Amino acid sequence: MGAELGGVDGLEAATAVFTRLRPRLFGIAYRMLSSVTEAEDLVQEVWLRWQTYDRSAVANPEAFLATTTTRLAINVLQSARNRRETYIGPWLPEPVDTGADPYLGAERGEALEFATLLLMEKLTPNERAAYVLREAFDYSYARIADILSSTEPAVRQLASRARKHIAGGRGAPVAAAAQRELLTAFLAAARSGNVAALERLFTPDVTSLSDGNGRKGVARTPVVGAARVAKFLQAISTWFWDDVDVRWAVTNGQASAVLLQDGGVYGLLTVGATTEGVDHVLWLVNPEKNNAVSVAG
Repeated sequence: MGAELGGVDGLEAATAVFTRLRPRLFGIAYRMLSSVTEAEDLVQEVWLRWQTYDRSAVANPEAFLATTTTRLAINVLQSARNRRETYIGPWLPEPVDTGADPYLGAERGEALEFATLLLMEKLTPNERAAYVLREAFDYSYARIADILSSTEPAVRQLASRARKHIAGGRGAPVAAAAQRELLTAFLAAARSGNVAALERLFTPDVTSLSDGNGRKGVARTPVVGAARVAKFLQAISTWFWDDVDVRWAVTNGQASAVLLQDGGVYGLLTVGATTEGVDHVLWLVNPEKNNAVSVAG
């Protein structure tokens, strides 16, 4: 296949190959970076490199493009972490609309949920790459070793450490239908300020995180613990929900509530759900992060 991609007439074939593989490349980039914007920019960079590369020397375009995407993502991660250190308040992943782009979670939905992406922020770039490629795309350890310029035993260790960190960081997740049920119950209790109902839904160490990057009226520190989060929600229930309409969306493979205010999108609200209850309440209210979300009505 490599030979047919070279030469004057090769760009059309190269474009066809890239177009076919682009969803997977975006899936890798998004899981690595937790940002739709950064993932799209990275995939565009891969495309530019693919256009100008000596494609006649590429025996396996899929392997070449996946390798390029992963290595670029590893490079981007360091600068992204530096930027997040100057972020005002909690930083949350940029939601991706898996309702509009079902392919993103079609191969395997792993490493898409907000709770998993948050835990992945603590991994080293190579651990994250090994975890994403293995768990989300089922790449062999030998292929991952080639991508990371490493050895198969080393890659197995990277993936194992990552899995242990992810598994140890939260309770057992629930199916999408159960998560939507918990979110529906949470919304009802939050809107009414029902402290007892909220506490029944929460795990003991539930955490409420609000990502507004300094937006006025948005909490800049995490609220932790069932009683504290319930009281926080009771306090804002007296004013926050008065002019807010709620619509549904599917983001990162799970249900989210799109909060509409004054005819526009104020933000996105979702919960992390485990078999023990709601362990995260996530408010994504940085306007720059919700552009890709479509409202189901």
